[in-house]
Amino acid sequence: MSSQNSTLYVADVRKAFGRRQVLDRVDFTLERGELAGIVGENGAGKTTLLRILAGELKPDHGWVIPRGRLGYCPQRTVLNDSLTVAQHLRYFQRAYQLEDLHRAHELVERLNFTQYRASRVKSLSGGTRQKLNLVIALMHDPAVVLLDEPYQGFDWETYLHFWELAGELRDTGRSLLVISHLSHDIDRLDTGYRLANGVVTPMPVEAHAG
Repeated sequence: MSSQNSTLYVADVRKAFGRRQVLDRVDFTLERGELAGIVGENGAGKTTLLRILAGELKPDHGWVIPRGRLGYCPQRTVLNDSLTVAQHLRYFQRAYQLEDLHRAHELVERLNFTQYRASRVKSLSGGTRQKLNLVIALMHDPAVVLLDEPYQGFDWETYLHFWELAGELRDTGRSLLVISHLSHDIDRLDTGYRLANGVVTPMPVEAHAG
């Protein structure tokens, strides 16, 4: 697949830490309007791969070519315990150079934590922190969204809201890549991959749910 037809083109990516080869010739593409996922065991190198895709970590070899603005939701939240939810939104509004916070407030309401806007992050539950982490990744309307265990700590209702939101983003032409150690969500995806022994291989996927 040519990089010209994709929103994210990954070719021959390799990464080692000392003698341990974590990633070995990783190749795949993410198309416009595609919801894809990479499943792997803990320690398989999923987070390392996502950090490389996000530009946070340099590969030893290979190419990552994104097209359009990136949204990145790491597994470890990018939050300051001393700031409130509202202060985080204003901070990232400036970082993203957004005219307003309309989209951010829409997402906060969608994920059902408007009552915590004035709360400091240190007082929030793990699930609510993850909701804020997700809003920060999406509030600037990125073309490509990279998500590392994005629903960790979510209750069942929020978990379902996440997949509804992911489907809506895909349907509006956004491209999403979800990293997980669980395979039970594979049928919600358009494309599935497994990361094992440093290599990404396709997985069979049934028609995604609604």
